[in-house]
Amino acid sequence: MRKLICTGILACLAVSVSAQSSVTGIVYEDLNRNGRRDKKEKGIAGVAVSNGTEVSLTGAAGKYCLPASDDFIVFVIKPAGYRTALDEFNLPRSYYRHKPAGSPAGFYKGVEPTGALPASVDFALYKYDEPETFAALLFGDTQPYNEQEMEYLERGIIAEVQNIQGVSFGITLGDLVGDRLDLHLPYRQAIKRAGVPWYNVMGNHDMNYDAKEDRLSDESFEAHFGPNSYAFNYGKAHFIVLDDILYPHPVTGKGYWGGLRDDLLAFIGNDLAHVPHDRLIVVAMHIPLIDSEGEEAFRDADRQALYGLLKNFPNVLFLSAHTHIQMQHRIGKEQGVDREKPICEYNAGTTCGDWFSGILNEQGLPVSTMRDGTPAGYAFLRIDGNRYVLDYKVFGKPDDYQIALYHPKTVPFRRSTSASIYADFFMGSRDDTVECRIDNDAWMKMQRVDEFDPAYCRYVQNWDYLEHLVPGRRPSNPVICSHLWKIRIPTALPVGKHRIEVRAKDRFDRIHTAKSSYLIEILPAYP
Repeated sequence: MRKLICTGILACLAVSVSAQSSVTGIVYEDLNRNGRRDKKEKGIAGVAVSNGTEVSLTGAAGKYCLPASDDFIVFVIKPAGYRTALDEFNLPRSYYRHKPAGSPAGFYKGVEPTGALPASVDFALYKYDEPETFAALLFGDTQPYNEQEMEYLERGIIAEVQNIQGVSFGITLGDLVGDRLDLHLPYRQAIKRAGVPWYNVMGNHDMNYDAKEDRLSDESFEAHFGPNSYAFNYGKAHFIVLDDILYPHPVTGKGYWGGLRDDLLAFIGNDLAHVPHDRLIVVAMHIPLIDSEGEEAFRDADRQALYGLLKNFPNVLFLSAHTHIQMQHRIGKEQGVDREKPICEYNAGTTCGDWFSGILNEQGLPVSTMRDGTPAGYAFLRIDGNRYVLDYKVFGKPDDYQIALYHPKTVPFRRSTSASIYADFFMGSRDDTVECRIDNDAWMKMQRVDEFDPAYCRYVQNWDYLEHLVPGRRPSNPVICSHLWKIRIPTALPVGKHRIEVRAKDRFDRIHTAKSSYLIEILPAYP
């Protein structure tokens, strides 16, 4: 550790010799929590601080030193066992923006001019009895495009999680809003109601589209949320939040591409140099490394570089959103990645679902089922030491609603049929086992299929067959569901009602169940 601390100090000596500026300060324990360092408040040694690229550990007196520029953000990487102060919206106050000239003029407002760099940029930490077993709340894209959709978000999922208990903090995985960057303030006001500290990932719909280069695409995000890439510790988990959007597209100059700039890859490497290898590494980003659009959605060189930086960490979880469907992927030797223990990427379902579409429910809120059949909702990341489990919570449904069944209500006795029983296991993956039994008969293995969820297809068709317009927006067309199983529905059973039971074993060895029933009837004779 002493060698690493000296390295940070030598870096500052080097930048001062070359006439470049540096930022220095003290990370201290704020005993009276007044937000300023008093005489009796001592510095904390061994805390990581970053300027977005370099990472330095504080010395014995809590002092750090880092290279600075005329446009950067310096932030403390919260150590385990401490808390940072929160702002009025429950967002961590763990950073200082230095932008003397402010953000460039643009369609949406950015950062106001900050003035000269203070002689000492200090960070207050509070001791906290931080458990190693805890839960984090995960939101996929919240993404309201207007005030009406912001109201849907507030009256819907935000109201359901208001003052939630048993959760240590929350993370929104990008696309906090839908291009309307003036909605970042109402978003902050809404997310405050959860009542827990909240971390935010930048999404492609949170960017300043009039920016001419990638480093300026986050000016409005910075003004509301601070750095778009940062890290923090909680228990035995180390969280890395990344801006993985290259804008404008580095090849075509139009649109964006998933990827990581060189300075961000440098930050990840410098950050991980201070993290013990037995920690759980949770990487939160917006665009998934692997998605239904294939490898082209993310720059392969950056993906491979990220895998390389994480090579010596056996316990890694990737979190992403962006797709408005729900998927899980294993990333290991079978995928050409040199690691013994595969990484899981959880591409989370979204809180706005299918962009606030579909019919309105009894509360006047869009049903907004996602295109793969996953209902709108949110997730829980539950961590115990360096192990984790994931749970998905469907909005407005009981916690144990994890499987949706679709099948005919009635089939003809002893007649051949192509009809099937379908089970959409929302958190299912290719590695899971799903079985079905009729009445109390033997369990039968269901086949995982790459098909449209038939229940979602019917949902869209019902909209198309409405004879009169109703409030709302047509649901999107279906896409292939990656968590769908089916089995042919039996007809060679006695006439009458039969019970369907489905059970799914997830990759955490937990069993989830769903039940339904259908009728077998004698087919009427033709007149």
